[in-house]
Amino acid sequence: MQIDELTRRAVDDYRGLQDRICAALEEADGGARFREDSWTREGGGGGRSRVLVDGDLFEKAGVGFSEVHGELAPELARSMPMGDGTHFFAAGVSLVLHPRSPMVPTVHANFRCIQRGSASWLGGGADLTPSYPFEEDCRHFHGTFKSAMDARDPALYPKWKRTCDEYFSLPHRGGEMRGIGGIFFDYLPADAPAFALQRAASEAFLPSYLPICARRRALPWGERERSFQLFRRGRYVEFNLLYDRGTVFGLKTGGRTESILMSLPPIVRWGYAETFEPGTREAEALAFLRPRDWA
Repeated sequence: MQIDELTRRAVDDYRGLQDRICAALEEADGGARFREDSWTREGGGGGRSRVLVDGDLFEKAGVGFSEVHGELAPELARSMPMGDGTHFFAAGVSLVLHPRSPMVPTVHANFRCIQRGSASWLGGGADLTPSYPFEEDCRHFHGTFKSAMDARDPALYPKWKRTCDEYFSLPHRGGEMRGIGGIFFDYLPADAPAFALQRAASEAFLPSYLPICARRRALPWGERERSFQLFRRGRYVEFNLLYDRGTVFGLKTGGRTESILMSLPPIVRWGYAETFEPGTREAEALAFLRPRDWA
């Protein structure tokens, strides 16, 4: 399958994006550096996975770049609303950052391009998952992406925010939200304006998140807050293993398992039918996590 020029240009952008994000995160952490593993995929292509562990800010941070190609399983090909045939090419950057402090939110971002037969499309976005939410942080995160999208088309942020709210929920938990959302888009036909939009969204990631880290990393916390953070991480794991499209796509196309699952937190816990007393900060945090107009 011939890879079109715009897709090839996007691959170079993704490599540079991984470099810039990792450099900024190392500077913000101040205590650890990323380890890089370069890998090849048996069916075609490869990537480079970068993981930072036991830092001052991040307990675990994973930032991966991949560029893979090969054949789709027929059932996976049938599930895709665009393209033809079973041959595919996919590239992108995906990251999940799990902070040490329960007061600093977990964050996820992904920016990708997929070509299947004669059709290419873009997907991605970013979403914030706090254990203890602060309204100021939620408004900052959403406002940063809204400003970036409004500069191109004011209709984009409301649409992509709504898609994000719908996607990052847990149907088996009664539609409980994973976090406070952000933006999410998929099956955006790939052309020059679409790549410019994706680049604008990707460049908004660091300014959307790092100021929140700076505000919250020094706040005090103890065993109670740590326990609730691990409980909330359990919900994160449930979403990633059951519903996340990137995880499903990677596993079903023979991707590198270590790179696909580097998004999972290093420590997590599940209670049994766990509840929290009304009026506690933990109960208020769970009630806080619902779709609303943040920007």
